[in-house]
Amino acid sequence: MSAPTAGPLTDELTADFYHYESLLPDEERKLLLKARSLMRDQIKPLVNDYWGKGEFPKELITLFRESGLAGLPYEGYGEHRPAVSNLLSGMLALEMTRTDASVSTFFGVHNGLAMYSIHSGGDQEQRDRWLPEMAAMDKIGAFAMTEPLGGSDVAGGMRTTARREGDTWVLNGAKKWIGNATFADYVVVWARDVDDNHVKGFVVEKGTPGFDPVKIEGKIAFRIVENAEITLTDVRVPEANRLQNINSFRDVAEILRATRGGVAWQALGVMVGAYELALDYARERRQFGRPIGGFQLVQDLLVKSLGNITASWGMLVQLARLQDAGIFRDEHSALAKAFVTSRMREVVAWSREIFGGNGILLDHDIARFFADAEAIYSFEGTREMNTLIVGKSITGQSAFV
Repeated sequence: MSAPTAGPLTDELTADFYHYESLLPDEERKLLLKARSLMRDQIKPLVNDYWGKGEFPKELITLFRESGLAGLPYEGYGEHRPAVSNLLSGMLALEMTRTDASVSTFFGVHNGLAMYSIHSGGDQEQRDRWLPEMAAMDKIGAFAMTEPLGGSDVAGGMRTTARREGDTWVLNGAKKWIGNATFADYVVVWARDVDDNHVKGFVVEKGTPGFDPVKIEGKIAFRIVENAEITLTDVRVPEANRLQNINSFRDVAEILRATRGGVAWQALGVMVGAYELALDYARERRQFGRPIGGFQLVQDLLVKSLGNITASWGMLVQLARLQDAGIFRDEHSALAKAFVTSRMREVVAWSREIFGGNGILLDHDIARFFADAEAIYSFEGTREMNTLIVGKSITGQSAFV
């Protein structure tokens, strides 16, 4: 069987060694190139300055709004109809992350976690009420699940509560690490119903009394993302803002299963971005009278990185196909997240190594990738938790505490 050809696609990635992008149909490949141009020409010049300052560039919202890239995965919403494939959604996450993981996360929280929660967990009236404005990026979304005292145990240990009073719900508790929450218009808040002990979802609108998001400072990763710690004190939310199709954490798990795969694509994007930087540097940096790319040890690091990228890309292509076919399971996305983020850690370390001392300077970009990789490695389920999900699947035995 002959290898796939890249076809008319221009501006190909040097890291796409097996031409995975050629699997996209032409219309979707055009959208990918549109994202590539946006990230390269308009967003990349912003990132180092704002990453260094630890601030979110508000102009990102305008740039993404004008791009029309939001809402693509949702039938009937956004500029592109019908909904695009999971393969394109994954490659778009890769594309954004190979420029900057913070920017990709801002977009992914809005377009993925928040919009997908409403699309999957809301009824038709709620979808029509919120998603058009979100697809147009006239309103920005956030997703509030993780808590100050809970992470991996969130399924059974959620402390934020919801108490119903007639047609109103009263929320109390706290959330932490919530991206976009300092400026989001709609925050999907997950809370445990005190009456039936089941987790339910609520859309809290900006300015609701008792909802207090405070930006988390002092991060060494994802410094562009405005993560917040949220305090909820008698926050009153109408029943009309409770996601009507979410009745237990089992329903929430359906959302996390899909978004976990998106994080694996982000990890691949970090690998690709770091590898590209290291390859360019190896071609240009001269030592002992020649480019360092001509040294065996440097080539070894580059080839090992390319191997990790190519293997991870193949895994994620098949994961996207399983998603498109509607037959993917928790263990499929869990294995991808655990495996790809582990390979990502190797690649960013090898890539930074090629830069030597210059690898700790923000001016060379690679330090940003090295630091941001640690955040991706940890969120959407740690490697250990995802390993146990897969372990239970293949052995039939649960090793969870």
